[in-house]
Amino acid sequence: MKSQFQEILSCANCENENRIFGCLPNNELEKLSAHKNKNYFKKGQVIFYEGNHSHGIYCVYKGKVKISKLGDEGKDQIVRFASEGELLGYRSALSNEPYKATATAMEDCYICYIPKEKFKEVLSNKNFSMEIIQLLTNDLKNSEENLLNISQKAVKERIAETLINLMKRFGLESDGKTLSITLTRREIGDIAGTTTETTIRTLSIFMKEGSIKLNGKNILITNIDKLVQTSGSFSKIELQRFINK
Repeated sequence: MKSQFQEILSCANCENENRIFGCLPNNELEKLSAHKNKNYFKKGQVIFYEGNHSHGIYCVYKGKVKISKLGDEGKDQIVRFASEGELLGYRSALSNEPYKATATAMEDCYICYIPKEKFKEVLSNKNFSMEIIQLLTNDLKNSEENLLNISQKAVKERIAETLINLMKRFGLESDGKTLSITLTRREIGDIAGTTTETTIRTLSIFMKEGSIKLNGKNILITNIDKLVQTSGSFSKIELQRFINK
């Protein structure tokens, strides 16, 4: 376990592109590093459970995490993802409430844990507090957009948009086609707000239309133009920088 932790650098030397703590001066970053715990989670391991009391926040150093809520029928609903440099559990830490969702490692992950009181100390930094406000604003915006999509868009449009958003979020493998995240058909359906059966049928339609190819759980986007046209939500120009990410 100790050798795994050697991969985690101090906050001041963190190389993650999207790290939210990057706006803090080095002296404050060093203080954070002095109080953080370094954790390793295997694929499928729960980082924290919905309803548990929050004592701090988590920052993803390496790996992908899904955040899901338990629905009325006992079914998990994926609400968002987190990857390198992103925070988990920040809303519960700010509101002093239990976690509103469960965080699960989608692959082997290295994650830093920062106690709540240390997190709140750095909120006195104006730049960092603005970053957190922006983060909360984006959460609200995404929730509103998801609600609107589920209520107004057809299933085929929603699943196409889901695939494109996954491409934007995680990029493609070195072949320039395969999504860099592996999800079950049920998980894709959860994100798009539809059933597993409908998701399977819709993906088969996309494959017949030449938009995608399926290789087990891996999804290859073979015709981005067609998928964009189906979604009705993006332009090719908007997505160009994500295609070879």
